[in-house]
Amino acid sequence: MRNIYDFGRKPAQRNYTVRDLIDLKGSGKRLTMCNPANEVEIRACVDAGIDLLTVWDTQLDMARQTAPTHFQGVGITWGQFATKEEILRHAIDCMERGADMYYTNRSYDIVEMLAKESIPVQVHMGLVPTISHWVGGLRAYGRTAEGAMELLRTFKRYEDVGAFACEIECVAEDTLRLLNDRTSMVTISLGSGNAGDVIFLFMADICGEAENPPRHAHAFGNLVRLHEQMYAERVDALKAFQSEVTSHNFPYPAQSITMKDGELDKLNEALDKL
Repeated sequence: MRNIYDFGRKPAQRNYTVRDLIDLKGSGKRLTMCNPANEVEIRACVDAGIDLLTVWDTQLDMARQTAPTHFQGVGITWGQFATKEEILRHAIDCMERGADMYYTNRSYDIVEMLAKESIPVQVHMGLVPTISHWVGGLRAYGRTAEGAMELLRTFKRYEDVGAFACEIECVAEDTLRLLNDRTSMVTISLGSGNAGDVIFLFMADICGEAENPPRHAHAFGNLVRLHEQMYAERVDALKAFQSEVTSHNFPYPAQSITMKDGELDKLNEALDKL
């Protein structure tokens, strides 16, 4: 555990710092990352020993309170903010609230702007779903030598503007293995095989909750089955409640309140005198 000051200048501890992640490149140690969406999921990640968390800005305060020492990245959607100034203000706000890195898939200029303010920036390469229109739809990357070299050039551009980490989505494993040694950025593999410094998978995919998971996802659990059982149990309970109320059986005596002994007779006498 590392003693630090966070970006809000508050004393804190972290399981990993940005420097730790950079130093782990080439060490052979692999880390895990997941995207919990609520307090229960965050506690489950902590109890399971997941190394790194990534959350949305609206979850950050709750996530930092629930997992105070975990490295946590915070992300924005492509269209969440329109201008550089809005993004910079938001990034600074998130970092001061306890974020450890800031994810964006916006332009090189924006990445450079953030990095110049000492904000650890995570970017996105390979399959970037937001811009899939430009490339003809969802597809894999780096399956040819030419495609791999294009990825390397993108790595270098992101390095030049100051990004320190990059999510690599749906890139050929062989390509990432070769390129990972040629970049200073921490690589976060999502559907890109075993070659990344960090392996990232969505919570719903890990736990078996996704109805139509992507090819690269693997369900280590089967929460869909439990959710279906819970839904059926919920419907049965609601039906029983509906039936008992309609039949004038519920509330039962155990759930009702009665008057104190003798008070009912007194009330009847008082009402008769009206």
